[in-house]
Amino acid sequence: MDAKAQVNSTKAYCNSLVQYNRRKTIPVDIGGVYCGGDNPIRVQSMTTVDTMDTKGSVEQSIRMIEAGCEYVRITAPSIKEAQNLENIKKELRARGYQTPLVADIHFTPNAAELAARIVEKVRVNPGNYADKKKFEVIDYTDASYEAELERIREKFIPLVNICKEYGTAMRIGTNHGSLSDRILSRYGDTPEGMVESALEFLRIAEELNYYNIVLSMKASNTQVMVQAYRYLVQKLEQEKLKPYPLHLGVTEAGDGEDGRIKSAVGIGTLLEDGLGDTVRVSLTEEPEYEVPVCQELVNRYTTRSNHASIPEIKENPVDPFFYHRRKTREVLNIGGDNVPRVITDTRPLSRTEKKAYKTVGHSYLPELDKWGMNDQGADFVYSGGVPVNFMLPNGLKQVLDAPIWQEQADREDTFPLFSVPQWKVGKERHGKLNFVRVSLAELDSELLEALRVDRSLVVVLDTDNEHAMAEQRRFFFELVNEEIDVPVILLRKFEDLPDDTFQLYAATDVGGLLIDGFGDGVLLSTEKNIDKVEADWQEVVRRNNTASFGILQAARTRMTKTEYISCPSCGRTLFDLQETTAMIRKRTDHLKGVKIGIMGCIVNGPGEMADADYGYVGSGKDKITLYRGQEVVKRAVHSDHAVDELIELIREDGKWLEPVAQEEVEV
Repeated sequence: MDAKAQVNSTKAYCNSLVQYNRRKTIPVDIGGVYCGGDNPIRVQSMTTVDTMDTKGSVEQSIRMIEAGCEYVRITAPSIKEAQNLENIKKELRARGYQTPLVADIHFTPNAAELAARIVEKVRVNPGNYADKKKFEVIDYTDASYEAELERIREKFIPLVNICKEYGTAMRIGTNHGSLSDRILSRYGDTPEGMVESALEFLRIAEELNYYNIVLSMKASNTQVMVQAYRYLVQKLEQEKLKPYPLHLGVTEAGDGEDGRIKSAVGIGTLLEDGLGDTVRVSLTEEPEYEVPVCQELVNRYTTRSNHASIPEIKENPVDPFFYHRRKTREVLNIGGDNVPRVITDTRPLSRTEKKAYKTVGHSYLPELDKWGMNDQGADFVYSGGVPVNFMLPNGLKQVLDAPIWQEQADREDTFPLFSVPQWKVGKERHGKLNFVRVSLAELDSELLEALRVDRSLVVVLDTDNEHAMAEQRRFFFELVNEEIDVPVILLRKFEDLPDDTFQLYAATDVGGLLIDGFGDGVLLSTEKNIDKVEADWQEVVRRNNTASFGILQAARTRMTKTEYISCPSCGRTLFDLQETTAMIRKRTDHLKGVKIGIMGCIVNGPGEMADADYGYVGSGKDKITLYRGQEVVKRAVHSDHAVDELIELIREDGKWLEPVAQEEVEV
């Protein structure tokens, strides 16, 4: 049976697709702070200073611990760093901090073996622990492949024995971008390959009766990351291996809003299904800033089991291990082959001021009496019960509540939003596009038949369930089983949450559905029942609009801006990663759809930027290596002019555009 056929043999990867039920794992002892089992979901981060800087490592570790970090990871790229872990640990313990330490190992088994005698946990990457990457495609026979596995055994068994002797835990952490040539040759750059990479090492550990293991399947591509974790859970059960705890993370998520949204799309999707026992958010920021983001994601599930029930489903009708967008019919410019649309709730805005619509990416230019639009210009605005009293820019359409729409003289370029009762009794409808707001509980046989036959309908999918993603996904299952191809807009309503919280919640709930191939558009809403001045409400609308586009990009379903795959920095980093990322972003953030990897060292490049079009990788003090995809183009470029060289490379490929003076372009 080939790999893909094997993956498709069952679609089970979590306890329930409709009820929140955290996956039960074996508990793993990490310095007395257990991971998995009945223990809380743990949060962790990683130091960014040079591991040889004992004082700096200790001070940064303390800041992380005091922010709530339950495990502190420190890189140990060579023997000397592994040795210095002892000094760091002694100083932390002397100052009263007992938080377990984790050594992060790449390429150097001897450093791992030393670190395992010092710290409470070691992380090994199966893609480079026993292999040197040459980017070669090799046609293995079964015998030659088995010989490679025997070579791995010889390198890995000593570490397992040391961990058993010292009571040290281990994370076997696969990274999408650093799969070995052996795995790539047999499985390709796939979730199956990621899982098999870890299982090669895990099977050896189980043969030696060593089970103090945590597993991870990290990727910068959120679709690949989610699919790999799901497939890992299925394979553990299929092979009768123990249910090991999972460490969740999206590699190289970036910084700011983009990094938080991307992390939540990947991590939150898995947490929704009860997967995950420890979380690390990889932001290009100081590590103590990662910890509250982790905690915000995790805290949402402390009481999740008390949500309202959702009807059970016997079998998942879609393949959770491969991305396939649900096939829908085209209604105007929604569904079919169209990118998912953004509908922005502008009800809080003033109807009389054109300038307020800059918040949805459309700017009025009074001196020209024209409109401009940036890359995040909304496709529709929902203005509820009060029509906009001026002409909207070409390409931006208005959605009104159906009773108000029916009163308008000109209804051709404005579209109605019906509730289900309104739709059932209403006689006046638009000839091309009608939105109907539906929740799972309202989906009866009459409505199902209407969704099947009325080619003008688009569903706006609503929910008030705390377990929102699962309830909305259950709605999609019904449509798939009934073979109804109506397009669906994902509506999520939130209270007036802080920006970070809003971004994480929205990215989790909407992103999880998008990764499953569900959703033809997004509508994020903040109810206007809170006392705010107009300027504050404009900021809320801008935030909701920006988040909608950010979620679509993070889920890989609509690319509207440059994507930066930047690592979170660590002791291996060879330049100021935050400053460099900001500099590259400033000069390239107008390149819509281009993906740029910014990596602090060769460990994270080219492997971890496998998804990038271009790479900027530290290769020595003040030295940068530039990549086109995974191909080295220029080596040892001085950092003073490396960004210029990167731009010249993009220019050579015909992908460079000169930035325009204004934020918007005329439409």
